[in-house]
Amino acid sequence: MPAKKKEIGVIEHYFSNIGVAVIQLKGTLKVGDKISIEGATTNITQEVDSMQIDRKPVEEAKKGQAIGIKVADKVRANDLVFLV
Repeated sequence: MPAKKKEIGVIEHYFSNIGVAVIQLKGTLKVGDKISIEGATTNITQEVDSMQIDRKPVEEAKKGQAIGIKVADKVRANDLVFLV
């Protein structure tokens, strides 16, 4: 039985030159969490190695914050982010 996924945010922007996505959070996210980014042409599952708020590294971010994370592949605005 597949693990239940919880929607935790949405992609706001993707910086293709540095491979970083900006995620607007709807829940708490920590370094080490496993996420899935899904959209019309996006399907990535990866671990959160590091994340930043205002270019400063953080270990944890909460609902309402916008974070930047390195992503394994191209993502698009409005792709959904799930905690897996």
